[in-house]
Amino acid sequence: MRLICVDDEELVLDLVRSMCLNLPQHPEVYAFSGAAKALDFIKDNTVDIALLDINMPDMNGLTLAAKIKEESPDTAIVFLSGYSHYAVDAFALHVSGYIMKPVDEKQLAAEVEYALLGRKQAAVHHHIVARTFGEFDLFVDGNAVSFPRAKSKELLAYLIDRYGGNVTRPYLYAVLFEEKYYDRSAQKYLDVIIRSLRKTLEEAGASEILEMSRGALRICPEKLECDLYQFLNGRIDAINAYRGEYMNAYSWASLTEALADRVLWERT
Repeated sequence: MRLICVDDEELVLDLVRSMCLNLPQHPEVYAFSGAAKALDFIKDNTVDIALLDINMPDMNGLTLAAKIKEESPDTAIVFLSGYSHYAVDAFALHVSGYIMKPVDEKQLAAEVEYALLGRKQAAVHHHIVARTFGEFDLFVDGNAVSFPRAKSKELLAYLIDRYGGNVTRPYLYAVLFEEKYYDRSAQKYLDVIIRSLRKTLEEAGASEILEMSRGALRICPEKLECDLYQFLNGRIDAINAYRGEYMNAYSWASLTEALADRVLWERT
């Protein structure tokens, strides 16, 4: 693991560098008192984590972080600051952590471990991706899946919302068609929707995400990447990506949206 520290105060820089050298990951540690030299280093070297002061004379840490992300998007950013009012601007840059000075060694170790975990999670890519923040869409190998029936797309969206839970056919019909009776004709129509969904997923190369058993359907969460799942599991990039909108087209999604709002509020 390679880590850089950037701070214009030499005493703080030396202290943070010493703490980093004592981390259990035994990282390579490089210290810079100026932003320009740090950027030059990143252009020629892979850096896993950048620990940045915010108040610096030539280029502040927020600007430096943005330039680092342009040069090396996979580098995790952790800010070290004596001022809490920069936090909002900091997390708008999708950073991994924010440590208040004076830096505590245990907190530094925890933030570094968290940043590394985020990098490992980000490195795992599925060829099937569900995007639920804002509108709902499914992608396979980067291509958006087109659904001939709007209700089959909504059916998939609801199963993804259930996060792997089994959902019976009568309950699915009640979700898709509010206040309508589940009679024989309704059962036949739901079968048409399910067949359409299965055919669409099969043609897209994503049939493995849908499981059917004893009249119930479920999504296999481990077989796709989903921003909602990442959000609920604490992925910092997914948390930063949430803007208070979740599957906007579906009224039933409001319950999960309220949950996400509460989770976000509890983290702030």
